[in-house]
Amino acid sequence: MYNSQALADEEDDTGEYAEETAFDAYFLLNSKPSRTSSNVFSDLVPPLTPEEHTAAIKRVSESDAPANFTPLWQDDFLRKPFFSRCFTELHEGFNLIFYGFGSKRYVLNAFAKAASARGGHVIVANGFQPSFGLKDLLGSIEQIPMVEDASLTGAGVEAQSQRIHEVFSSSQNDAKLYLIIHNLDSPALRTAKAKACLSLIALSSRIHIVASVDHINASQRWSFTELFARKPDPGVPEQSTKVPSRGFAWLWHDLTTLAPYDFELAFADPTSIYGVSALRGGRARDAAVAGANGAPGTVLVTESAARHVLASVTDKAKKLFVLLGARQLEIMPEGAGAGAMQPAEGAFDYERLFGAARDNFVATSDTALRALLGEFRDHGLVVSNAGTAGAGEMLWIPMRRDALAKIVGELKQDQ
Repeated sequence: MYNSQALADEEDDTGEYAEETAFDAYFLLNSKPSRTSSNVFSDLVPPLTPEEHTAAIKRVSESDAPANFTPLWQDDFLRKPFFSRCFTELHEGFNLIFYGFGSKRYVLNAFAKAASARGGHVIVANGFQPSFGLKDLLGSIEQIPMVEDASLTGAGVEAQSQRIHEVFSSSQNDAKLYLIIHNLDSPALRTAKAKACLSLIALSSRIHIVASVDHINASQRWSFTELFARKPDPGVPEQSTKVPSRGFAWLWHDLTTLAPYDFELAFADPTSIYGVSALRGGRARDAAVAGANGAPGTVLVTESAARHVLASVTDKAKKLFVLLGARQLEIMPEGAGAGAMQPAEGAFDYERLFGAARDNFVATSDTALRALLGEFRDHGLVVSNAGTAGAGEMLWIPMRRDALAKIVGELKQDQ
């Protein structure tokens, strides 16, 4: 039992311990509330609206720069030794990946011209285009005559990747293929199927990949096994009989150019910068949009935001999204969704959705269905209303018709 008098003797007049131990310092530190600054950068410096961004770009003129000024990333004299080093690293069995702030498109396209001058096959893939897909990349490779003449043992992108790997790993030819991929971290190349196909192609002994990434967490897409994989030696014929391994053998390069992303952003979804307009007064405009039942119009969810949500839900939730999306596409008019979506443009009643989910073994009870819908409702990917008099609850996905059709199609292929 502690002696209260002894404890009192150990304290001075200020109420603090005369000899503070490490335990006292720990509890004293954690007893104080944490201080969070209210000076949020987004509040201090509001983002530019699309109109303000366009006006600012127009004010920038090339005549403002000195007459003899050439940016570092456009200097042919400085690029030549850098490209020479890149070719050496590629031929040593590595694939190159470039990161850093600024558009890397100009440099990679210049490297593609240098690779073409060396006599190799060159394919440039613009991953930043919304319409770009893995099939486009594989289809371009298969247009090469020696790949087109090879026999295809199966169907689908896996069989295409296997054939491409075998053609460029064969000892019967020494042709090289240079794949220049802009924005390897694009949504179309982030899927598990795209990753599996690219990991097989990347370790082909005569395929050299040069890619760029802009996402800050792009390096977390690959495991250590994939990062440190190595290509087989093309001079050892017995290696071609082994089961091909998968990986990327990346060699990272900082390519900070500070160049504008004007060309890449030209293909961006206009609704992806809707949040900026809302911060600058656009929210009041959308509140005035009314549906047939007097309900306010629903702000559209962007394609990239929908992919982020779907990447973190269960397989059953994805199947439910496909069910609701497929039925919404059947009743959704062409061109539906422009800034704000009306419930009448694609709403589907809850009772029919529950029947479809039960028939497809997605959810066998009302509780299970509402639990799956709750994951989407929390992120605004599924919206509902109470319905009119005599009608039940209505559900819809607030997305443009073309974007919804693209995501539903991709999910059906993965199932």
